[in-house]
Order: sequence, then C-alpha cells, then structure tokens
Amino acid sequence: MLQDALMYSYLPAQDVERARRFYEGKLGLKPARDIAGGVTYEFAGGTACFLYPTPNAGTSKASQAFWEVGDIEREVADLAARGVTLERYPGMPGDDGQGIYTAGGARAAWFKDSEGNILAVIQPL
Repeated sequence: MLQDALMYSYLPAQDVERARRFYEGKLGLKPARDIAGGVTYEFAGGTACFLYPTPNAGTSKASQAFWEVGDIEREVADLAARGVTLERYPGMPGDDGQGIYTAGGARAAWFKDSEGNILAVIQPL
C-alpha cells in the first residue's frame, strides 16, 4: 500500500550546479548522493528530495515542497540571515506583516529557490 511507503519530493532545476549552491550554501543542506546528473538530500524520518535537471524548473505556481518545523520564527530568521527572501502574498489572510501567514491550522512562510521553485516552512498550530 502506498500509505505505508516512504514518499519523496522531486525538485526540478534548470541549472543543477546553481541550484546546489542555493541548497547547500544558502540552506545549509548536505548532499546524500549524486544520481543521474542530480543530487539527493535526506531529511528527518527517512524523507528525502531529489534535485534533478530539467528545462521545466520554476514553471509551477504552487509549492513544490515544505519542511515542517517546530519554531517558524527561528527558521525564518535563519533563512533571512542566509540571504533567503520570503515571498509575500498581498491580500492573503493571516499575514503577520513579516511574511509568516497563519491559516488552516498552521503558520507558513514561502520562499523561492534559485530555479524559481516555491518552497515553504510550516509550523502546525
């Protein structure tokens, strides 16, 4: 059953080396292994993502992946200190004025990677 299997996300990159500089330099991720021109990053609970080359990177208007965090203010401050800019969504309800939104049972902040993919940090309420 799929419900019992681990699930992974794919993160598209037009330029894998540029994307690696973002993920490893700005986000501080450590690569797990190189595969077929891309790279895998591993996270808590056996989760992972695969950064892979494709000309379609950055074309989605929806979030590609999110990290569930325990302290969103700390994570947002760390992202800002690393030079990551939060996305702002004027008119979206729950804006705290600092780029953290509260709605639907969670607090969330979004940012884009070097390839234009939308990512988020989420703290459940």
